[in-house]
Amino acid sequence: MNRDFPELEGKTAIVTGASSGIGRATAQLLAQNGARVALVSRSRQLLEVLSGTMPGSKAFPADMTSIPQIRKMVAAVAKHYGGVDILVNNAGQGYDAVLERIDIGTFRHIYDLNVIGPLVAMQQVIPIMKEQGGGSIINVSSGTALMNLPGMSPYSSSKRALGSISLAAREELHVYGIVVSIVYPYITVTSFEKNTIRAVPVPEDEMEPTGPYPPDSAEFIAEKIIGGIQSGDAEIFAHDWMKERRV
Repeated sequence: MNRDFPELEGKTAIVTGASSGIGRATAQLLAQNGARVALVSRSRQLLEVLSGTMPGSKAFPADMTSIPQIRKMVAAVAKHYGGVDILVNNAGQGYDAVLERIDIGTFRHIYDLNVIGPLVAMQQVIPIMKEQGGGSIINVSSGTALMNLPGMSPYSSSKRALGSISLAAREELHVYGIVVSIVYPYITVTSFEKNTIRAVPVPEDEMEPTGPYPPDSAEFIAEKIIGGIQSGDAEIFAHDWMKERRV
């Protein structure tokens, strides 16, 4: 097997949202390059099936909106593997609604999952990484965080918040050898659109995302994530043209 990222050999990585899409593709690529992967999502059954295809991996079911479960998960991973070298905060969900129709309860749920969950996971791995002398944290944002899109403010604002937290943490933690990066995927072929919460239901045949360019595969974004671990860049864009979409 060709290993494109040999520095991952023997590293322990936590991947949230690992049961499907970008998370699953990232976990698989990490494992292919010799990492030991802690697979995190709510579905124990899906994780255990995935774990069976990835030597050295293990399922650690957790709801990323539950602070106690996140804390328990990270502690269990550190105990099982003896440490944590990489955290990929990928779990997330979309919520589309125009401003006047944003449901506050749903909005809080999205922030619990897209912002608070990753923050708590970071807080739990940071002491472990400090003691080890370093580590890598990759937070998965969204291209929507770079734009002002009508009807998408609940989701895009949560991803902007995650980006701000990530870049501030990068400045705080680099002295400890901990590198924090943020990834901005473009439209990706996953079940994300199907699972997006919408104030106005959309027929299933109209859920396919559209954009100026063809959507990316989950595997393509996984390569960007692993490349970010390797490069240590602050911001990783799925495509260079996305840098020009900042507002």
